[in-house]
Amino acid sequence: MATRSIVPFGPQHPVLPEPIHLDLVIEDEKVVEAIPSIGFVHRGLESLVSKREFTEYAYIAERICGICSFMHGASYCDAVERIMGVELPDRAKYLRTIWAELSRIHSHLLWLGLLADAFGFESLFMHSWRIREKILDMLEESTGGRCIFSVNTIGGVLKDIDDDMMKGFLTELDKVESDVRAMTATFLSDATVINRLRGVGVLTKEQAHEFGATGPFMRASGIERDMRQLGYYAYKDLDIEPIVSNEGDSYARCEVRIKEIFQSIDLIRQAAEKVPAGEIAVPIKGNPDGEAFVRVEQPRGEAFYYVKADGTKFIDRFRVRTPTFANIPAMLEVLKGCDYADVPIMVLTIDPCISCTER
Repeated sequence: MATRSIVPFGPQHPVLPEPIHLDLVIEDEKVVEAIPSIGFVHRGLESLVSKREFTEYAYIAERICGICSFMHGASYCDAVERIMGVELPDRAKYLRTIWAELSRIHSHLLWLGLLADAFGFESLFMHSWRIREKILDMLEESTGGRCIFSVNTIGGVLKDIDDDMMKGFLTELDKVESDVRAMTATFLSDATVINRLRGVGVLTKEQAHEFGATGPFMRASGIERDMRQLGYYAYKDLDIEPIVSNEGDSYARCEVRIKEIFQSIDLIRQAAEKVPAGEIAVPIKGNPDGEAFVRVEQPRGEAFYYVKADGTKFIDRFRVRTPTFANIPAMLEVLKGCDYADVPIMVLTIDPCISCTER
């Protein structure tokens, strides 16, 4: 009879960049069950709305996560703008879109590097992050920050991208695209990668729907859903179709994210062609009074933002449901029956952000 044992996985692990904690029930090197422990890095950021004025809180919201920081700040501002009936200038909508897609590229390249490192392909890890540096340079040039940008404000954005800077970005994105295509041949064709990812951690379309998966984790299982199709910011003026795969395994999740890098580059090019001249922000008057609910597509998937205001300078309630939180139930399901050695890679394929999840 096989002997069962419980092996603690995390909160610190040499493969994972995030402090996730799982108790793995193991039977002969196979995972029978995975039990998560949530709350290891809880920081109480949502409660800070009672201590920081609503105009200041945008800078705290983006610190929910260092990688998804732009969308956290922008989405909070979006919710407050809806409450106050503020109409963003068209140029600000396009600038938010461009920065959101640059953030998606840098997030996916970071993830690709971590995935390569997880199965021992260190040179591929270095190559992914070398390409990512070019994206961070563009973000730094246009916002002043490399991970925390502090460029969103209620009513628009604080900085602009002039024509010369935009042309330089497009030229640099051509080089990034060329480098990523060269790297793609290794990520999707190398025997080492295929051996570690193909057929590992399969999540069926039915399971993805049942467990409420989101983002590339969901789209790799054949569900065509991308919140950018709602048309917020400038997405309503851009051509965008969800990147999907029907395989549902770890390889498919890698493939979807790589293709989304090329999609983001294309969206930036479209936005650069259509971006209108004009103001980048409008003044706001008074305090917000009401509530708003915002859905956006972060690099890791769909995020929900809820803001409730009571007419004072402090927000009454602020709540976020992040993509990782939504993906954890599906991740626990695909861990059942997997080899113990594959656990780090399978956890990594949801692109976990525990600081986002626990806030």
